Amino acid sequence: MTGLITPDELPIWVPGVSTVDSARLGWEGVRVRRWRYTGLDVFIPALSDYLIVAYRDGATQMNRRCTGDWREEPVAPGAVSLLTHAAQSHWRWSEDVEVMHLYLSPAVMAGVAADAYGRHIRNVELADVLRADDPVLAGIAAALDREASDEGVGCKLYVEALRTHACVHILRRYANVAFSDEERSGGFSRAQAKLLKTFVDEHLEQALTLETLAGVVRLSAFHFARKFRETFGCPPYAYVMRRRIERAAGQLANPAIPLKVVAAECGFSDQSHMTRLFRRATGVTPAEFRRDRTS
Repeated sequence: MTGLITPDELPIWVPGVSTVDSARLGWEGVRVRRWRYTGLDVFIPALSDYLIVAYRDGATQMNRRCTGDWREEPVAPGAVSLLTHAAQSHWRWSEDVEVMHLYLSPAVMAGVAADAYGRHIRNVELADVLRADDPVLAGIAAALDREASDEGVGCKLYVEALRTHACVHILRRYANVAFSDEERSGGFSRAQAKLLKTFVDEHLEQALTLETLAGVVRLSAFHFARKFRETFGCPPYAYVMRRRIERAAGQLANPAIPLKVVAAECGFSDQSHMTRLFRRATGVTPAEFRRDRTS
């Protein structure tokens, strides 16, 4: 799906003052951002993520149109609005408000849905909810806001728990889930396996986490790891490392490429990291391998 805007691009269409943003913390699949808005009349292009708006301060009549007619609801602290991903919307309000935006990625939502239902997920679409009095979602947004402002012990674990709680709550109350026709048992389809191979080869220089790879085929990390082993015969980490060693071996045949450049382009953290893993896999260091191939 193309033409979607990201949360970073949203202020182009909805100008406001941001006072808290979790982006710097690198949370996986979830982000919170606090905004202060004056009265606005704004059209928003389709957004890449699911959006939950938790109202923190101020009250106003909120008008919104997504696919149907205009709707109007009073909103105040404690209320939330929900907007499904990939949906255009038009919002209009007259009073100053402070809100918390909670963004959830489609990959995370699909992964939690796959775990919850035990089936492949084709899509999760949120109901058109302009106003709900939902202390659970409002509380999750507030907790993430506090964590973004002042990280506590076990921040990553706490954020992951809150993220999962938000997804499960939304699936129970606000979501329509479309299931894939694929069977859950067995490995990946040929198309999925090809997609994963291509993705790994095109992103070897990056940090490829289990969650990132699972998001490529829209599965939870748990089910992805099981299906990956069935298809490729090894865990995802081992496969990625093998492809890095193979790419490094190809580049080492060219003596003009410095070893530190080979390490960076193949996704190793540094040259010593490459040397250690390359020797473990081949029995020789990269320098010895290069010398043998070029002598």
